[in-house]
Amino acid sequence: MSSQIAASLLMVRPSAFGYNAETAANNHFQQKPKDNAGLQKRALAEFDGAVEKLKSAGIDVIVVEDTPSPAKPDAIFPNNWFNAAGGVINVFPMFASSRREEKRNDILELIASRFKVNDVRDWSEFEAEAMYLEGTGSMVIDHENSVIYACISPRTTASLVEKFAAASQCRAITFQAFDTRGRQIYHTNVMMSIGEGFAVLCPKAIADDVERVAVAQLLEHTGHENIYIEPEQMESFAGNILHVKNRQSQRFIVMSTTAHRAFTKDQLERISKYGELLVVDVPTIEKVEGGSIRCMMAEILLEEKLSG
Repeated sequence: MSSQIAASLLMVRPSAFGYNAETAANNHFQQKPKDNAGLQKRALAEFDGAVEKLKSAGIDVIVVEDTPSPAKPDAIFPNNWFNAAGGVINVFPMFASSRREEKRNDILELIASRFKVNDVRDWSEFEAEAMYLEGTGSMVIDHENSVIYACISPRTTASLVEKFAAASQCRAITFQAFDTRGRQIYHTNVMMSIGEGFAVLCPKAIADDVERVAVAQLLEHTGHENIYIEPEQMESFAGNILHVKNRQSQRFIVMSTTAHRAFTKDQLERISKYGELLVVDVPTIEKVEGGSIRCMMAEILLEEKLSG
């Protein structure tokens, strides 16, 4: 049985952070700034502050510098183009052509130099067929129970979820999810999160009664305490959180200040049973690029090589 929570995270320090109109076409969390002055500086300050907070908690964070050319405004979200779990690194097909430049062999080689990698599977060829699957943005994976949850959107092709699940020996649960204005939710990881023993879910985002009940019941049946959030909380990134651990196996739940403010006192108390809350401030990143702290962290769920 695979571990649900990572002790190592990979994060990419941006060199050209900014608003991406191409991704904003279906990421309705993005807000276009009045001007770009100071965006890069603010994003770097938020990124560095997040890394410092994670490292001070004893969490292993591998920081990779973004390459300056070509400019990649979304490079800060590496979890969308690769995942590393169960001895395999998967590289994913990305919706936005501007984001495909984020895929870097040197990052894969860096991971393979420290962790045991048995296989690298590149799904990028599906981009030519306009089929997309954006990593652990598109999929929220229950590693312990081999279940993949995915809301279908322009970023997440249903048949590709099924193909990936079959290759990963997982069961795929797909559904339709919408925001308060009836627009498809672009990534599953803004509306739900699965930790060790608990799940955060926005059930009202799932329009179909049967799909909604099926998702909630399966989470319960696989041993999760369901913590339900409202659509307004989801839009404050309350679903975009991540359960992690440090070298001493101490558990943490990483969330943004925006998300923390959105949770009720009761919800925070329930979540806190599963780990210490680690709250980071990333408002510029959230507003301009429409993703929160969870999107900034790519988990490394691989066995570490023995040094020496």
